[in-house]
Amino acid sequence: MRNRTLASLLFLWMAMGLNAQGKVKVSGNVRDADGNPLELVAVQVKHTLIGAMTDEKGFYSLSVSPGDSVVLLFSCLGYNKAERVIPRLTQDMRVNVQMNYTSLELNEVSVTAIRRQTTTMETLDAGRLKILPDPSGGSIESLVVTYAGVSSNNELSTQYSVRGGSFDENLVYVNGMEVFRPLLIRSGQQEGLSFVNPNLTENVQFSAGGFDARYGDKMSSVLDISYKKPTKLEGSASVGVLGSSNLNISTASAYVGSGSKKFTQVTGIRYKMSSSLLNNLVGRAEYVPRFVDLQTFMTYKPAPKWELNFLGNLSSNHYKYVPIELETTFGTVKNKQKFHVFFDGRERDKFETIYGALTLKHQLSTKSELGLQAFAFKSNEEESYDLTGNYRLDKAGEEGDDEKIAEGEKSIALASYHEHARNRLQATVGHIGLYGMTQLTAHQKLKWGVNAQIERIIDKISEWESRDSSGYSLPQTGKEVNVIANLFSDNKLSSKRLAAYVQDMFKFRTEQGLFTLVGGIRGSYWTYSKEFLFSPRASLGFIPNANQDLTLRFATGLYYQSPFYKELRTEVKDKDGNTVIRLNDQLKSQRSIHFILGSDYGFKVGSRNFKLTTELYYKSLSNINPYTLDNVKIRYYGENCAKGYIAGLDMKLFGEFVPGTDSWISLSLMKSRQTIERSGRETVSVSMPNSPAYNISLYFQDYFPGYRRAMLNLRGVLTGGLPVTVPRRGYDGSNYKTPPYRRIDLGFTYQLAGGEDALMERGFFRNFKSIWLGLDVFNVFDIYNTSSYYWITDVYSHQYAVPNYLTGRQLNFRLTVDF
Repeated sequence: MRNRTLASLLFLWMAMGLNAQGKVKVSGNVRDADGNPLELVAVQVKHTLIGAMTDEKGFYSLSVSPGDSVVLLFSCLGYNKAERVIPRLTQDMRVNVQMNYTSLELNEVSVTAIRRQTTTMETLDAGRLKILPDPSGGSIESLVVTYAGVSSNNELSTQYSVRGGSFDENLVYVNGMEVFRPLLIRSGQQEGLSFVNPNLTENVQFSAGGFDARYGDKMSSVLDISYKKPTKLEGSASVGVLGSSNLNISTASAYVGSGSKKFTQVTGIRYKMSSSLLNNLVGRAEYVPRFVDLQTFMTYKPAPKWELNFLGNLSSNHYKYVPIELETTFGTVKNKQKFHVFFDGRERDKFETIYGALTLKHQLSTKSELGLQAFAFKSNEEESYDLTGNYRLDKAGEEGDDEKIAEGEKSIALASYHEHARNRLQATVGHIGLYGMTQLTAHQKLKWGVNAQIERIIDKISEWESRDSSGYSLPQTGKEVNVIANLFSDNKLSSKRLAAYVQDMFKFRTEQGLFTLVGGIRGSYWTYSKEFLFSPRASLGFIPNANQDLTLRFATGLYYQSPFYKELRTEVKDKDGNTVIRLNDQLKSQRSIHFILGSDYGFKVGSRNFKLTTELYYKSLSNINPYTLDNVKIRYYGENCAKGYIAGLDMKLFGEFVPGTDSWISLSLMKSRQTIERSGRETVSVSMPNSPAYNISLYFQDYFPGYRRAMLNLRGVLTGGLPVTVPRRGYDGSNYKTPPYRRIDLGFTYQLAGGEDALMERGFFRNFKSIWLGLDVFNVFDIYNTSSYYWITDVYSHQYAVPNYLTGRQLNFRLTVDF
């Protein structure tokens, strides 16, 4: 019995030893071409199911049976696959691998690797703006509007709508701090330049919803911009010449950057003169819009663990408009109408802003950072116009039919009008905040922040409109002379906001795959409304081991639209019948609950990378403050009187449609509804103002075969019509829809010199890196899209919507020099 026991123990010991010897460990680190650790690299023993994924430090570990020959396969989306052959595997080994990007150099244009996206934040390539045909003169927003879920129906504006939200629902951050835009702007003609200078931009991230708790209280989207920190002298200058017959300088920009061990700076200036573009509008007028913008971003490191950043911006937008004559035909084939008006008077507007921001960072350790942020924003806006017009509205039959219409029946309305405004607005915002970041473990990162903000607004409005129709002043009472509309305001607002957030990110692996969980909460308080907001947000990303090319994600959260000054304004009648603006201190924040389910699927066609992104979303809306939209001017009701929803599907196919280039096509389908219930009025159920039923956008690159210096870039947009309301009646009156917005811009770019050209090694040209020439064809098919409507009222109070058209086809010549 004893011998049997000893034999059993000996057998068990030998079996354990053999089992231990049956597996060996293969481990190592994976890095990219720049030496940085690569996460999410799939490491697999070829022709087996044995595999693992690298962690944040690029480390992997496998247990493998020993053999005469083992082949390890390393793969990651956006990088060339790598194989390592181990001829004889008998003991534990370390195998380190460096993986190269799958990008192809196209002189100054390179194709970016397709990266994994486990959250709702998507990375954009700002370098494309150098070759992007853009009537606004080059802006980050012109690239954003080609992404799924984003729409714009005005090429004169950099404003955009995301998944049915208003322009005011989009957050924009530069270097971690929120930036603002003027409040009085009524049309795209007045807008000028976006705050973000693309010449200074290094990284761009964008989320169409379900974003993290560290971002502020807005309901739709966030655009997060990081500016450059040059390591050596660099710069660029460009000029654009626009016009169909008379060529005029339309845009000009330049920047210079430099860097040393302790100090870096990048400074840029932009100029835009869009007279040629605006004179392409329907009608004769004199446009003198001048927009100038100066920005600088500086960093200084007084010690290895300390860094001080400064961002400064000065912007001056001056808009002068002198209308002369307008004649346009509109309506249906059976009910065509002609509108003809002669103008007198002029408009002068001024929008001047100054912005300064400081950030002090301290690296507590290799895993922790603490920062202090402060910024100040001041806007001085003036809107002044006195415009008169004598107009005639006629029936217009088909060509040659005018004589068939009796003279008495031809004229619909003969009238004159006078529009007057003297509006002034001053806005001042001051902000200070403290933030921190700690890497708790290799798979957990904690972020937090707390801030305080003061806001002061001074608003003075004095505007009115009188209208005369065939000798009768409208509205016609038979007893007195009245104006058809007026608006007055003399308001001051001073308030404070407090906010704080904390969020944590976890990464963990299971047998099924890699999970990325980001969860956080945000709280804020506004002294004016005495409202406290509590906003939990979370997102979950999953990369299954069964299919490394697939990424799944889900995001949800409670998002608020905290009112700024414009949302508070509500119009009331005083005892004399004048319309006066009062501020509603009972107005609460609008609320939206996001549900987003998305996926990315990466695949190859031949040797080319592609990615198909699909997202389903649903936004439950409450406490809605309804608004009407006219061009880019938003007028809020000033009360929480509606609820509703927005639901849709966004799809984007991204990849190398042409080898060596990146292109994409986006499709968005959307349905929205808001139910407005106001005291003493009938309940109304209508679509949201910024919710087109469909949106298709396209960005496409190509080059001449065998000659990659010559590039073609195409940007196309097709957006469904938007609902339009009658002025001063809101959704209580009849609603219309604008026609679909259709536009294609085409750009040809040629690299005149650069790289290893012999020309660049001679004399004066040795100072330059490259020289580019460009020719853009804006609005290739010469489609006059409708931006808004001018409303005509006859003596019987019948109203006619006369469309205001956007720009037609024009040519733009560009010259860009890099050094």
